[in-house]
Amino acid sequence: MIKIGHLLKSMTIWMGGVFMSTEAQNVLQPIPLHIDYNYAKAKLGKRLFFDPKLSDDGTVACVQCHRPDNGADHRSVSIGVRGRKGDTNAQTVFNSVFNFRQMWNGEAKNLKDQVRLPIHNPSEMAMDSSRIVRYLRNDPSYSKRFLTLYHRPATFEDMSDAIAEFEKTLTTPNSRFDRYLRHETTLTPLELRGYKLFKKIGCITCHNGINIGGNSFQKMGLINPYPWRPSNPDLYALTHRENDKNVYKVPSLRNIALTAPYFHDGSVPTLREALRKISYHNLGFLPSDEEIHSLVAFLKTLTGETPKSLHGRRE
Repeated sequence: MIKIGHLLKSMTIWMGGVFMSTEAQNVLQPIPLHIDYNYAKAKLGKRLFFDPKLSDDGTVACVQCHRPDNGADHRSVSIGVRGRKGDTNAQTVFNSVFNFRQMWNGEAKNLKDQVRLPIHNPSEMAMDSSRIVRYLRNDPSYSKRFLTLYHRPATFEDMSDAIAEFEKTLTTPNSRFDRYLRHETTLTPLELRGYKLFKKIGCITCHNGINIGGNSFQKMGLINPYPWRPSNPDLYALTHRENDKNVYKVPSLRNIALTAPYFHDGSVPTLREALRKISYHNLGFLPSDEEIHSLVAFLKTLTGETPKSLHGRRE
């Protein structure tokens, strides 16, 4: 019989159909206190991020699915133009700059590439590039700022670049766990038990690095199968390879206590239930109430500061 510790030590991460060892990735790192970005472009990107006129009916802005309090959406699925419902839970945009890819299935290579997907999605903003460009060029304030920053009339690419630059600023440093990693504070005995358990049972196999996730693909239902549906935003939706069903980018655990509901379909309302389900489906066991209690206590230490760029009114 294989001991659980030996099994977890040898587990691998699924990256684009290739399994890679995680031994070198198991270090958890604090979020940098400062990140380089272009202030003027981020200021323009903030205005665009809050602008509902980038949607087909003028009612949906990026911020409506990526709220200022947690970067995500408190609804199971977001509501787009004309009340249309999506079928995917909106991931937090906070700390997304540290993800190796964007979207649940990694469809977007980076933040700039990600901008086009919700804007063009008929269930979200349902807008085409040419209409956006006309709007930006016809608005005197936008027109002037694009000419100043990009030295040409507004383009969809430059708009995406500005929004991505703003999203780079949406980091949440100085969580209690970050300060613990920097030896600036201690964890409570309960939080420390949760952290040790997080490592012992194998959570850290997939949730590691700066974002404590967001740097690999993994199969949901690795040990015990998880239900699959054709509308899933999984890797299969891109590759159509059978083995890619229910394979997703591992979500970040940063601020996880604030981003309910959970999972790609927003079907799990509480963090405790999410821990039970992911433990059963991906680790092969059900943790006790005491273990869940300590894990939740640890995960709450991952809540960081609200991004400074969101303070005050929008530009």
